[in-house]
Amino acid sequence: MTAYVPPLGSTDFKQIIRSLMQLASGRSNATGIVTLAANASTTTVSDRNCAVGSAPLLVPATAHAAAEDGNGTRFVSSVSNGVFVITHANNAQTDRTYLYAIVG
Repeated sequence: MTAYVPPLGSTDFKQIIRSLMQLASGRSNATGIVTLAANASTTTVSDRNCAVGSAPLLVPATAHAAAEDGNGTRFVSSVSNGVFVITHANNAQTDRTYLYAIVG
């Protein structure tokens, strides 16, 4: 779930408190869903919340994604500003879907 972000320079304490309460409850704008590219060995994910030093955490959302993890063939191979790259097995499966959260 996404978190409410008050406008920059807001002095409305209700907006600021709402935002802080949502963050404390675990909401984040640094999450997403990615499906690994078929017939390729890498998938590039663009996310404005990603930066050098961030840690993209992936959770399998389909059986084929779980099998990919079980095979040990999926890993985050690079992280930079606005993007991270997942290296994975090259096959024709089109449903290796992951949920992700970016930390840091």
